[in-house]
Amino acid sequence: MHRSGIAAGWFAVSCLFAASGALADGFFLSVSGNVQTQGTGPVSAGQRFPVGATITTGADSRAVLRLDDGHSVALYENSELHIAEFRFDRDRPQQDAMRLQLVRGALRAVTGLMGQRSRDRVTLALPQASVALKGTDFMVMLADSAYVSVLYGAVALGNAAGSVTFDSPSNAMVTKSDRPPAPLEVSDLPPPVAAAFAALRGVALGPGIEPRSGGPSPGAFGLVPKTNAAATAAAFFLGVAAVAAAASSRTSTPSQH
Repeated sequence: MHRSGIAAGWFAVSCLFAASGALADGFFLSVSGNVQTQGTGPVSAGQRFPVGATITTGADSRAVLRLDDGHSVALYENSELHIAEFRFDRDRPQQDAMRLQLVRGALRAVTGLMGQRSRDRVTLALPQASVALKGTDFMVMLADSAYVSVLYGAVALGNAAGSVTFDSPSNAMVTKSDRPPAPLEVSDLPPPVAAAFAALRGVALGPGIEPRSGGPSPGAFGLVPKTNAAATAAAFFLGVAAVAAAASSRTSTPSQH
């Protein structure tokens, strides 16, 4: 009887720790239209994705992604995003690393905990430049050039021609990988880019990150994904139930002399 109780206790503890460590690297907060991941086909809200996933949206399609450090991405129609690298452990900031790659289309992103504590290790790769995120709410669209709009915080656009930091509110354009980033007036945005940015501004990226004309409050960053919290809570109650069952078994079984 004592051995079964100990086993149940270990089961409870292992469930609790497995809930936070055995999950993939992010999940789809919402999905609309034709959204797919390479190798798995169409996806649905709540479905998780691992590092290395390539996510695509079709015409009139949208997706909102939440990575496990709280980083949120709204993916616009006809877009493709690759999760190239993601390493996150809340208790080991020295291991932080995030590298996303926008292959085509447009997105809006709000940085999570890594974007606050490890800003030099959170980047978005574009064909024309690399975007270093510095506690940021920003949008980007790939057309003939890369167009960037900073709603909150700052981004550093860097390529072979150098690096330029843009603070909010500002807009920028990068034409080629060997041309320096340049500031841009909002009135000079091409109509398709302006339309995409207007649509992305209105996307709710999750609790604490509301649609707005500006950026979110600083408190919106570093959110813990609900999926992780729910999984941890479920594992906790599962463990408690296992311990209770073991205790009940001990009290209901006649003692052996």
